[in-house]
Order: sequence, then structure tokens, then C-alpha cells
Amino acid sequence: MTDTNAAAPGALPNGADAQEPGVRILAQFIRDLSFENPRAPDALRGAAAQPQIDLGVEMNARGRDDGLFEVDLKLSARAAREDGPVFHVELVYGGVFQIAGVPAQEIEPVLLIECPRFLFPFARRVIADVTSDGGFPPFLLDPIDFAGVYAARKAQGAVEQTAPGQVGHA
Repeated sequence: MTDTNAAAPGALPNGADAQEPGVRILAQFIRDLSFENPRAPDALRGAAAQPQIDLGVEMNARGRDDGLFEVDLKLSARAAREDGPVFHVELVYGGVFQIAGVPAQEIEPVLLIECPRFLFPFARRVIADVTSDGGFPPFLLDPIDFAGVYAARKAQGAVEQTAPGQVGHA
């Protein structure tokens, strides 16, 4: 007699189901990055008033032939003072995701809420670094409520089926 708890072949530990919901980030990357500092070096003088900042957020996703998903998080920040533009930064930060065990009707919210939530800290750092490299204090974006953005745009009808396997927020 032995005191072993041998699991059946192929069984997962603790009775876990093979289709347990999960999201894995397989890759992340800068797809596009632009930084404009049109009035340098004059705009770098600290004596001027704080600039007005306009922020933009877009999330887009599409399925791939290999069963994976590409998600893009587009962040833009435009800073201006009364006397003109200060800087404009635009970043499209992408990721490749594997999503398992999620019902088809729940894929869109996972792609447009959870996946951007995973990408955001890395995109935030890129924007902070590029604004700092441009001679300004690092521009640190506040956390974004992606669920709130998704819900608001869904209510406005802005979430569209743009092509087979594609969803997006404009």
C-alpha cells in the first residue's frame, strides 16, 4: 500500500479545468511613436504657465489566423499654452495575446478592457521617457478606467465590428 496521490494522466493539479479562463501576453511592442517639440528650445523655459493637456485614448483588437489576438492601445497627449503648442506625443503600443476558456460573447470586453489594462503601464513609461528625453518633466498619465471607457463608447455605439475578427474604439 502506498501513500501517493497520483493524478490521472493529463489531469491538471487541484482539479483545474483545461478550459479555465486565462489571458497570456505573448509579445508587446511599440507599433508607432511620434514626439513633436515644435518650439524647442523656447518652450523648455520653466517660467511659462502650465500647459493645457488634451488626452486621447483608443483601443483596437483583431483576431489572427493562428488563433491569437493583436491589441493596440493608442495614447496621445497634446500640450499647448496660450502662445502655441508645447509638445505632441502619440504612441500606438501593441500586444499579442492568447485567450483561453473565455466564451465568445465575452471576448470583446476582454480584448478592449483587460488587454489594454495589461499594456498601459508599459505605454505610460514610454510616454514618460519620451517627454523627458524631449526636455520636459516626465509626463505621467493617470491610470485609465478602461472598463468605463469601453462602457461609455459601447453606449454611444462607437464599438463597431470593423471587419471580421476586428473590434475597436475610435
